[in-house]
Amino acid sequence: MILIASILLIFYTEQCLKASVNTCGDCIKSGPGCAWCKDLNFTKTGEQEAARCDTPAVLKEKGCPPTDIINPKNDFIKISNKPLKAGENPVQIQPQEIQLDLRPGMPYTFQLHFKRAQGYPVDLYYLMDLSYSMKDDLENVKNLGNDLLKELNKITGSARIGFGSFVDKTLLPYTDTNEAKLKRPCSDKNEPCQPAFGFQHVLPLTKDGDKFKSMVAEQHISGNLDPPEGSLDAIMQAAVCVNEIGWGNSTRLLVLATDDGFHMAGDGKLAAILEPNRETCQLVDRKYSKSTLWDYPSVGQVARKLEEQNIQPIFAVTKKMETVYTELSKLIPKSAVGVLSEDSGNVVNLIVDAYNSLSSEVIMAHEALPEFISVKYTSDCKDGEKPSDRGKCDNVNIGTEVVFDVTVTVDRCINSQSFLIGPLGFNEKLKVNVRTRCDCECDDINQPHPHCKEKGKVVCGSCRCDPGFLGQHCECQVGQKDVASLKAQCQKDNGTECEGKGDCVCGRCQCHLTEGGNNFYGEFCECDDEHCEKYANKQCAGHGKCKCGRCECNEGYEGAACQCAKSDEDCKIDGIVCHERGKCVCNQCECQRGYKGPSCKVCPTCQRPCQESGSCVECLAFGTGPFEKSCVENCKHLQHVIVEKLIKHDCRVKDKEGCWMLFTMTEQLGFDKYIVNVLKDRECPEGPNIAAIVGGSIAAVALIGLLILLIIKGVLYASDLREWKRFEKDRKHEKTSGTNPLFQNATTTVQNPTFSGDS
Repeated sequence: MILIASILLIFYTEQCLKASVNTCGDCIKSGPGCAWCKDLNFTKTGEQEAARCDTPAVLKEKGCPPTDIINPKNDFIKISNKPLKAGENPVQIQPQEIQLDLRPGMPYTFQLHFKRAQGYPVDLYYLMDLSYSMKDDLENVKNLGNDLLKELNKITGSARIGFGSFVDKTLLPYTDTNEAKLKRPCSDKNEPCQPAFGFQHVLPLTKDGDKFKSMVAEQHISGNLDPPEGSLDAIMQAAVCVNEIGWGNSTRLLVLATDDGFHMAGDGKLAAILEPNRETCQLVDRKYSKSTLWDYPSVGQVARKLEEQNIQPIFAVTKKMETVYTELSKLIPKSAVGVLSEDSGNVVNLIVDAYNSLSSEVIMAHEALPEFISVKYTSDCKDGEKPSDRGKCDNVNIGTEVVFDVTVTVDRCINSQSFLIGPLGFNEKLKVNVRTRCDCECDDINQPHPHCKEKGKVVCGSCRCDPGFLGQHCECQVGQKDVASLKAQCQKDNGTECEGKGDCVCGRCQCHLTEGGNNFYGEFCECDDEHCEKYANKQCAGHGKCKCGRCECNEGYEGAACQCAKSDEDCKIDGIVCHERGKCVCNQCECQRGYKGPSCKVCPTCQRPCQESGSCVECLAFGTGPFEKSCVENCKHLQHVIVEKLIKHDCRVKDKEGCWMLFTMTEQLGFDKYIVNVLKDRECPEGPNIAAIVGGSIAAVALIGLLILLIIKGVLYASDLREWKRFEKDRKHEKTSGTNPLFQNATTTVQNPTFSGDS
């Protein structure tokens, strides 16, 4: 880990992110790799003061004397290695307190030693479910006090035990609220039974096994209605009531014995309990007084309080509940699950085995960290070389020392802060005091200097001008230059003056403070380090730094908010990332050109490029076509196979000679790459049959002529038939009238119109 830290330190110190800085302090704050040159003559006339800020190597190249380079380093001070005094518990971690003076952004790694001590005291609080189904178990527990103390003293030499019990809230639907049932919830009238209750603290931690036996002997079974119990209520009170329980400077064990599940936060609504659990001790006359007023705590609340009080829970449960409490144990660090026998006869061995398992597992962790401080751990144990939020070592025997490398990083300048680091389940902690090195220590004369035209003082090589003067050498007096031209110098692309985040003074932007108390920066105050994308309500997900509105991710992370660990495992199929058709971002494929699916395997809207591939298929398979002479160069994306037979074909394309080529296209990795199976024989059309065409034409002409003749013949026949029928009709008329209708009389009679027959 020290080697990794050294490599990271070299990486950080070889970079200096350029920003508009005006002072040595601004430079030191801008990045861990930045140094400041205080040489008076380092900058040229008109050159920005930011030129003094760069990596030490670059400053040397530019001619800055090494003695004039200001580059504060991380510093480590070991405040105390606490000596062991008479009567005190053995010291298991070294050191006990340190002071770190850190450059923002520059990680520092120190070693924390842990050695399991012989004879470290143990406090065990036995928390028992007294619902009616645990009747047989209670009888055995009454006799286990001395046996349990005896076994624990074999291991540690100093042990104490205590006792508490629980059932559930005394409200419907958890408990029958009939007055008689509240006083005696047991179904057997001859059985000793105590009134319904939530949690009661019976016996503080003691070394007296006989007292444990006598106090527990006074306990009787109780009862409730529904199967889940108020276990989490009882655990919370046992954890937060430190003085009442009597927890000492020891290994703290909490044994929960039950044969059923547990209620959790939200279940209280069934009894109209809406007030959340406040996580405070509420014992009155050794009973939980807020049982009917506060909801059950959540698993997260219980886990946090157990961790804060260094209490390690052991869940002694029946076989049917083993799976439930195993899942619960995964959410609570330093916890164990054991299976009780039918009457809890194996409880002593169960507790001893669980204690040995828990005490051999060392988890190094920290309490809530101050803002902008991050901590990572590695260890010399198996699988401990990868940095993580907690250090872990398994199978640590008494007398064995393990070493944790602790890396602390401060992201920005902060006031002095402190936090605690220590192994879970132990009261011993290392106190880490952190200060940031954000100021330059320069030996300057506090008086006007000729370098600053006597209008300012030299501070770390640059001028700190008197009020009313600005400029590299305090040469600019406010009001002596054209206001419009000065303001124009403060506008980016003719936009807002200093982007609305600063004041334009003497042609230069003086940036305002951000909401977080830092400065906007950049030539036009366009940058700040407080407004980057967030993930899980953390800027840059806590895995990167915000620089000028964009997250710069730590090594091993990516994404707009540094929310993803760099990995492409979920993007791979047979070792190929996204079928070479997309990018793996945040361990997910971002497909291109219409491809879909978790690995970019299919393209629902894509058509096979049959026509586009026709010329290449023709030249590859048959040696003809437009690409006949440049087939290799133009058709690299296709691999062809000539086959004797195709069951079915994807494409039917006409070649240069007019023949149909039949082929299938199988897509390969990447874009536009195919394996083409081409049918060996093309479908070519046959030439015209001249004889058939001529013979057919003659036959057609003859047939048409014949049809015309037949039509004419038919028309004439119909006309003759009509005339013949009319002739026959006239002949019949002649026979009946005796007059030939064709005969005309030769005599012509003319009548005189003036003739009158009466005269």
